[in-house]
Amino acid sequence: MKEPLLYLCHRIPFPPNKGDKITTCNVLKFLSRHFDVYLGCFIDDQFDQRYINDVKALCAETLFIPLNPSMAKVKGLRAFLTGDPITVPYYSHKKMQNWVNQIITNQRIEKAFVYSGCMAQYLLAPPKPIHKVIHFADIDSDKWRQYAHQAKGIMRYVYHREHTTLETFEKSVADNFDISCFISETEAAQFKTMVSAPTKSKIQILENGIDCFYFSPDQPSVLSEHYSLENQNYVVFTGAMDYRPNIDAVLWFVKNVWPQVLARQPDSYFYIVGSTPPKAVLNLAQEKSVIVTGRVEDIRPYMQYAKAAIAPMRMARGIQNKILEAMAMAKPVLSSSIGMEGLEDYPTQYLSVEDAPEDIAHWIIEKLENPALVATESRHWLEANFSWEAKLTPLLSYLGESHE
Repeated sequence: MKEPLLYLCHRIPFPPNKGDKITTCNVLKFLSRHFDVYLGCFIDDQFDQRYINDVKALCAETLFIPLNPSMAKVKGLRAFLTGDPITVPYYSHKKMQNWVNQIITNQRIEKAFVYSGCMAQYLLAPPKPIHKVIHFADIDSDKWRQYAHQAKGIMRYVYHREHTTLETFEKSVADNFDISCFISETEAAQFKTMVSAPTKSKIQILENGIDCFYFSPDQPSVLSEHYSLENQNYVVFTGAMDYRPNIDAVLWFVKNVWPQVLARQPDSYFYIVGSTPPKAVLNLAQEKSVIVTGRVEDIRPYMQYAKAAIAPMRMARGIQNKILEAMAMAKPVLSSSIGMEGLEDYPTQYLSVEDAPEDIAHWIIEKLENPALVATESRHWLEANFSWEAKLTPLLSYLGESHE
């Protein structure tokens, strides 16, 4: 019988098809090999209800609470009365708190792992002392600072307020928890400048990995949608399209870069592949050369046939999974400088970092004008440096376990 562990995350950790779920799913698989996992999470997308049994198979006990985003936003507005960040009441739920307290008491929980700062609220005052590790992933409050910088009017005030209140909350959580993890050395170093001396020593790194078996040009994948990928000359952007940095990236790219590409390569295409695109992104498909897919069964075919993958991020924190996945698929990748956080010493032969629209356009045109390249060097580098097992092994020591 394995030691019990409480695991809390803000979204069901399955399937691994978007940033945070890629991490939480692989963390769950890893932890389930070492602990009896008691998992509590929310489900904010009805589509994900079908994966409940997949998660249950990895856990000793689970709690799934449906989260209505519209109602949660109304709850979040309470923050303006309490002085809290909106994120905290958004994910506040009495049933979750009662379940957490019950599990800690009845299962004699001694250790807990929390993904995302918003879930820390359930362990700030547990019914008994336990060893608590939180994975912030990145400094979420700083994303709101970036949003405020680009916003105007009342939204600039709202975003700035969320930045300041959430930063205060993040620091208080780090003081309260035994270990606080961040996805890269850059994130950890920045957060250390924000906290007191005793808390600095509790800041650690827990990096993302990549499933190089699944994301492989040699693995079979099936295109379930009706697109002529094999016959098209295109570049691709992948990612959850309800995520503001991804929305910002594609809107900026289509406005500032894509016209330059079309001027030289009028028969080329730009694929935007990811779930829940908002109206602003859907409207990009009015240009016949831009294809917005929405949710797809498998993103691998879209990368497999692409001449290149792009990540022209203008606001971002932490390692970009879209870059790792494209590298694993042996594709040339272009990223902005801000998108390369956490990917030091990367191979440069097939991975280019550009920020100026004309430089991005030049790189893409060159790829579209020539036969597809196989970025074998990039894939080999990932295999050597980014396996999930290697990246998650430090978590055992953070939880007070040996690495054996």
